[in-house]
Amino acid sequence: MAVASFKMSGMGGMEAAFGRSARHMAGSLALTEAIGEQLVSSSLERFESEIGPDGTSWKKSKRVEAEGGQTLSDSGALKGSIAYEATPALVAVGTNKVQAAIHQFGGEIVPKKAKRLVFDVAGKKVFSKKVTMPARPFIGINEEDIEEARETIEEYIVGGFK
Repeated sequence: MAVASFKMSGMGGMEAAFGRSARHMAGSLALTEAIGEQLVSSSLERFESEIGPDGTSWKKSKRVEAEGGQTLSDSGALKGSIAYEATPALVAVGTNKVQAAIHQFGGEIVPKKAKRLVFDVAGKKVFSKKVTMPARPFIGINEEDIEEARETIEEYIVGGFK
């Protein structure tokens, strides 16, 4: 009978490396924080490019059409509110600004008490019964974000073996 064998001796170095890697991964808050920073950065870039996570260009706002500038960037408050929260198992990116949802998803704005909405465009008062806001998504994950997160995860895992 012909036999081939492999003896699992001298594996102490490999076992030690796996032990170091496991301890490294147990403290994965650093990993989710790194991914959170990347996702915030990606969201901020969308304000500059005016392109949503799916690659669709944002419709220009009436203010931008009248005065110039960038859509969703008049005061910078929305852009400046993008943040992340991380745990060792999860990272979430978002904003606490009330107006974020109407910009992210679009929708209709109607007056609550008055007969008309009133706002300024190019220094002139505009009155309207309703305003339909197009969706201008700024938070989301696209293929580029996934690839960047994948690279970060790979680097983190490899770092656990060092």
